[in-house]
Amino acid sequence: MTTHVLILCTHNSARSVLSEGMLNHLAAKLGKDVRAHSAGSAPSGRLNPFALEALTAAGVDVSGYRSKSWDEFTTPEAPPLSIVITVCDSAAAEQCPVFFGGNGQPVKVHWGYPDPSNALGGDEGKRQAFELTRQAIAYRMLQLLQLPLAEMDKPSLQQALTDIYKS
Repeated sequence: MTTHVLILCTHNSARSVLSEGMLNHLAAKLGKDVRAHSAGSAPSGRLNPFALEALTAAGVDVSGYRSKSWDEFTTPEAPPLSIVITVCDSAAAEQCPVFFGGNGQPVKVHWGYPDPSNALGGDEGKRQAFELTRQAIAYRMLQLLQLPLAEMDKPSLQQALTDIYKS
């Protein structure tokens, strides 16, 4: 059974998109039955071009990616979520809607990253910040993919995901 992971950031234009892209890319390369989705509480309606550039340079297919509202994941037709990860502090502080999990509410965890959109140094500084953020995200996503997700109960999964953030 596919493990569905929703990654949230306020605008769903940079960090959540980097996370969705890296998790899907790495899961496919490793043959893991994991599917990432991303959304925002106040989606900007556009994807940050530096995020798309960093993903494309890493070999990630970004066709079909779009900025979307977390409301798309609150309906019974939405994929059954196992994990919800917030990647920006403002989204983590917001009251999340009720998401439908495959077995009750999904496990929620915060893995914060600084906003690479605020990097100094013009376009080159932003490119570097986005690439470093993509690498940091990839490292955590690889750790997530090493977990025996299908065999873990919710408290064990919660602890493992919290430990990944602390490492």
